[in-house]
Amino acid sequence: MVATAAVRPAQHRTFILRPNLFTALLTGIVCFVFVEWILGRDGGPLNIVWGLEVNQILFLSYVVGTVGFFAGLGYFNYPVRWLLGHKQTQEEQLRDYGAEGGVGRYFRLTLDHKVIGIQYLIAVIFFFCVAGFNAMLIRTELLTPDVKLMSPEMYLTMVAEHSIGMLMVASSVIIGPFGNYFIPLMIGAKRMAYPRIEALSFWTFLLALLILPTAFFFGGIPTGWTGYAPLADQAHAGQDAYVVAWALAGASMTVSAINILATVLLMRAPGMSWTRLNMTVWSVVVASILAWLAAPILVAVQTMVGFDRSFLTGLFVPVQGGSAFLYENVFWTFGHPEVYILAVPAMGIVLDILPVFTRKPVYAYKAAVTSLFGIGLLSWFVWQHHLFVSGLTPGLRPFFMFSTEMISFPTGIIFLAGLGTLFGGRIRFTTAMLFALAWFPNFLLGGFSGVFLSDVPADVQLHGSYFVQAHFHFVLMGATLFALFAAAYYWFPKITGRMMNETLGKIHFWSMWIGFNGTFITLMIVGMQGMSRRFATYFPYLQTTNVIATLFAYLLGASMLPFLLNLVYAWQWGEKAEENPWRSRSLEWMTATPVPLENFEEVPLVVGGPYRYGPSGARPMAILRPSEEAAGGAATAGS
Repeated sequence: MVATAAVRPAQHRTFILRPNLFTALLTGIVCFVFVEWILGRDGGPLNIVWGLEVNQILFLSYVVGTVGFFAGLGYFNYPVRWLLGHKQTQEEQLRDYGAEGGVGRYFRLTLDHKVIGIQYLIAVIFFFCVAGFNAMLIRTELLTPDVKLMSPEMYLTMVAEHSIGMLMVASSVIIGPFGNYFIPLMIGAKRMAYPRIEALSFWTFLLALLILPTAFFFGGIPTGWTGYAPLADQAHAGQDAYVVAWALAGASMTVSAINILATVLLMRAPGMSWTRLNMTVWSVVVASILAWLAAPILVAVQTMVGFDRSFLTGLFVPVQGGSAFLYENVFWTFGHPEVYILAVPAMGIVLDILPVFTRKPVYAYKAAVTSLFGIGLLSWFVWQHHLFVSGLTPGLRPFFMFSTEMISFPTGIIFLAGLGTLFGGRIRFTTAMLFALAWFPNFLLGGFSGVFLSDVPADVQLHGSYFVQAHFHFVLMGATLFALFAAAYYWFPKITGRMMNETLGKIHFWSMWIGFNGTFITLMIVGMQGMSRRFATYFPYLQTTNVIATLFAYLLGASMLPFLLNLVYAWQWGEKAEENPWRSRSLEWMTATPVPLENFEEVPLVVGGPYRYGPSGARPMAILRPSEEAAGGAATAGS
């Protein structure tokens, strides 16, 4: 572990460019282009001998380009030097942890969990805006019943790029920025268990999002975000970008989950018992268990699809003896736990923010924690409701209908725990609190619409319609992204030492909430009227409803502008924040702002829970300098 002293590594002048995002992109692109050239179909030096097809060449190019990206980033420097017997100096350790400060550390490989959290935050916001812009293009196309703005093929690719991009972002939208930044602070740890694995998870996640848009250069993605076989086998070469991007995203989720679980299991401060953990920590633990078990399935199934496309293994191709139905089962075995990998951390965030702004403990804390695990367990027994119209054996339908409806019980307990926390509280309606409160109606409507989709007769009628799309957005965007913004406004003072503007924040909230509900309630209606998803054309009688949905979608898109303005302005020129502006009792607010390199001068001694708002004069959650207190106690005893 690095030393706690504020030592700045010496600035060596060199003509060799230090590894960073630019060198990683450059090396990755060079490796990709080199493989494309040397294996090229039209006279590539090696392809004259091997005779590879375009899918094989592109698949190998992505793999080699990925290795080149990490080489250019400098990720292999440490293991190679370790194998050669080089022992890191203190200066090199400090440099790896970004102790020299500056903006540059956010664009290179860094081991400090706080820097990695900010890297995630920047990437999440950027790609969220990109995917949101794609959504605006989709809604603009749907202003009229006929194709106007883009071809049907381009429309399908745009839908896929939006969907996959949003899901990749959503999979890390809370665990990435706030899990990495705050989990060690909340449990009293000085770092994450495996800093290099933590860095690997971010850069793999970023590379997946960078590879995904390259599909536009190779014919697009005609399969939608699910990539069903046999369409995936028949698709253009752009489908290889889908395969590689999803596989990398799954790998990122897997290693991130392992790191978080190891950190919470092994690095809690003395006195930090399981019953003293924040709800955010519990929710991230549950999501990490799900990701640890489910994400490797995603990596495996996309690797199998890649082999089908490139090496003709025929695992999911019926004419070669494979099964497209097998792909659906394997994909959704990952896909439905994935929903709760996204949704459960949002529940933890909301249940952490409510006590701060009501000055009350979390209502039914132990029941809420148990319910989080119940949600995680039940999420493994519901995937077949996605296959009600795909040839599922009729005898299994009642079981999966019942298991799907059962999941409403633990989610209902979470809902009631939140309402119980609000009841009788002295509520402060800050921007963070407003976003947390919006979770309730959003998730309620998402869950209520899900009851219909869990019922087989209703699902047969609504499957593939905009009703399903609206339900999905209420559960994920309405819960996860509103929780993201609640967390951003809540923890921004801790990250930057400055306050975001409350007026701009409330403009952001109300415009986003009205735009969001207006868009997706209207899309529920158009779905019940019979409009199918993934089509660029529709019947003329549906145009009025689509125009209304599109206008609300424009408001939803425009609502991001005050947030971005607020974020940039406050980061540089915002009002200086107090050490603990919200008067939270949680451990992350007890350390200095900005947070020191090793978080705490000493490993704290935890003596209470994070929600002791009721008793007046309750002692702090932790003793930050236990050695001084022990020395003071010994001196008093000696006198």
